[in-house]
Amino acid sequence: MRQIVSTLIGMALLLLGSGAQAQGKFVTFDTRSAHSGLWSDPHTWAKKRLPKAGDIVQIRQGDSICYDLLSTQALRMIHIAGTLTFARNKSTLLQVGLLKVQPGEQATEDGFNCDMHPGTPPPASPKISPPLLEIGTTEHPIPAGVSATIRLVYFEGADRETSPAIIVCGGRWEAHGAPLNHTWVKLGQNAKPGETTATLDTPVTGWRPGDRVIVTASKEAPHAHSFRPAAGGAEVNTEERKIVRLDGMTLTLDRPLDREHSGSGDFRSEVANLSRNVIVESATPDGVRGHTMYHLGSTGSLSYAEFRHLGKEGVLGKYPLHFHLAGTGMRGSRVLGVSVWDSHNRWITIHGTDYLLVQDCVGYQSVGHGFFLEDGTEQYNVLDHNLAVQAFRGKKLPKQVLSFDENEGAGFWWANGRNVFTRNVACENDEYGFRFDIQKRSNFDPVLPLRKSDGTTESRDVRTLPFLRFEGNESHSEGLYSFNFGEDVHPSVHGDRQHPFIARDLKVWESHYALRPNVQFFLMDGLSIFNTAYGVYHPDYDAHVYRNLTLNGVDTEPINRGHDDDSIQYGSFTYDHLTLENCRVGRDPLVQLTCTSPSPGQTGHFRSLVIKNCQSPASIVDLGGGPRSSSLQNGVLYYFHDYFGPGRTTCVSSVHFPDLMHDGDYRPIANFTGKDVRAADVSPVPFPTLLDPVDDFAPTTCILSARQEGSRLRVEGVSSDNGEVASVTVNGRKATILSQAAGVAHWAIVLPLPLNSLVTARAEDRAGNREQTGHVLTLTALPSH
Repeated sequence: MRQIVSTLIGMALLLLGSGAQAQGKFVTFDTRSAHSGLWSDPHTWAKKRLPKAGDIVQIRQGDSICYDLLSTQALRMIHIAGTLTFARNKSTLLQVGLLKVQPGEQATEDGFNCDMHPGTPPPASPKISPPLLEIGTTEHPIPAGVSATIRLVYFEGADRETSPAIIVCGGRWEAHGAPLNHTWVKLGQNAKPGETTATLDTPVTGWRPGDRVIVTASKEAPHAHSFRPAAGGAEVNTEERKIVRLDGMTLTLDRPLDREHSGSGDFRSEVANLSRNVIVESATPDGVRGHTMYHLGSTGSLSYAEFRHLGKEGVLGKYPLHFHLAGTGMRGSRVLGVSVWDSHNRWITIHGTDYLLVQDCVGYQSVGHGFFLEDGTEQYNVLDHNLAVQAFRGKKLPKQVLSFDENEGAGFWWANGRNVFTRNVACENDEYGFRFDIQKRSNFDPVLPLRKSDGTTESRDVRTLPFLRFEGNESHSEGLYSFNFGEDVHPSVHGDRQHPFIARDLKVWESHYALRPNVQFFLMDGLSIFNTAYGVYHPDYDAHVYRNLTLNGVDTEPINRGHDDDSIQYGSFTYDHLTLENCRVGRDPLVQLTCTSPSPGQTGHFRSLVIKNCQSPASIVDLGGGPRSSSLQNGVLYYFHDYFGPGRTTCVSSVHFPDLMHDGDYRPIANFTGKDVRAADVSPVPFPTLLDPVDDFAPTTCILSARQEGSRLRVEGVSSDNGEVASVTVNGRKATILSQAAGVAHWAIVLPLPLNSLVTARAEDRAGNREQTGHVLTLTALPSH
């Protein structure tokens, strides 16, 4: 199996968090392995008996034990200093209080911190294999029809905040269930109340009778405190069922649906499978729940595994899946097709960890934010094609790094733009579908030491780091906001003219607030909104460019004025190809204008504006309630290019700034201007170019696997870019790009053997940016295909 360079990195620094030996005494082992063998064989164990209920067990360094039991006896602790694998030919159940994957002869019963062991061999020793917990491999997963379950059991006397748990300290954890070709898909046709079938839009494999599925909401969510059932939440529209039969693309469900789910047109609900045959769960979901962690110096990947009833509510750092301060050590690791549901504390938390790939995962029901990047230091992570459903409102966690985060329940939450979010969907979360937020506070300085693409480190204000890639994401049926970027102050989050924050091809439907861009230097290219109350809401207009927007059925404020009630426009903006259709606005104009700015000479421009079947008592353009800032400062002019005919430029100005109306016959225009503005034909003015984005950022590459196929080595990986990946080379040879969507490219290459112990992969993009610090993999023993 492949090993990352310096697999044993951090073995001398395994203690994380406290900076000293983890609190607690070293445990006394009731039994230890005597040699490699089957768990069920008494001769495998030093005392010639099987571990029994309540035992503290050690698998010694160099020993490889295969777990092959369906046991009802819960062990208090297992310390894996060697290797623990799970049988693939029979179903297994392991019940345990603490499973600690850590080198050395001693261990404490600490379910959060790692232990520093006197006498631990130095990291450079080539003879030491890292400890390993292996529940299937990518090449040989636990096959369909066989299950492997770890049930985390709390034992009296253990720390309720840190146990039960699986923690990996300088070791490796691999967990791989039977693959599904899709973990979630869209509905293929409408599903109506009373029906017991759901038609999918694409064939699925790996889905089986008995699997638990959800059919997501397709109606605007009620604006309640929370959807969470335990909090007396509002009625939700996502429904949970089990599969009785699968015929082609039709699922037969165990009971009829209660609500209608959209399955036609451009806006359709999802059907997600929550069941996997590799399972990590809490023994008492209503009692003391478990959690899992990867620490610095640890490696491993997870695919098609299920994490259920985990997460400690209100406790910092105790999540179903937690990548804790792993730095670049997880490069080449991925979380693929995993299901995390009924969590009391997030789904997947990436903290101080870079280069992790999270793809095709499903998160369902979490207290607090779901897919969560914790403190603004995380970079180069890729979250692609994941589904986030029902992240419930929680409370601030004790001693959390970012004090401004209220933990209100976001499907996706992050604080550093230098990450990739592509093709994800969020649905029916309490507050946000997607929330990007980074602020400066008295107890937090956003200037942080960050790794550059060339491998060096520099201190940067994280608020100035644009999105590495934000494209193809969708949000519907949210409790309040679908996409919310930045904070409600100026200046705040900002790029620059050549490096703006860019969002592309977003989709919002059946939500309340669609897009809230509190960001300076912002490009929104491709936005489709359907049946929402607000369209572009509370924008921080300052070098904002909007292209290719379609707003259909927005019934309150399709285009909101700058900073809403403050009604301040700090800079200029443009809208190009804006279509408003079927908008029946009850009070405000279709397009609200601000009219005042702290800086003179600011403008707004509209080109290719199309109005279809829309109505508003305030007409198309007006001030939307008038200027609400403390004082009128500098007037803003708004230009409509070609709206009243080719080559015609119509200027709109507020009645509060009559001195600006000197270049034409300003007057009301029926069915166009509202009561607080006047318009006139003026001499043509150029449609401005406010942003000039350049691509000067290199791609990032991760090698995901390397396996021997006869006399050759097959290497596969993924590269991501803010543009398009043009090529990938591995040891100087060109790889084949198998697929590429939204700048995320999967590639493969077959290399002749023998070769030296290093495999180096790097990518180049269409703009000619070449990756300087490619991924370097050190080969040890190779798995055969």
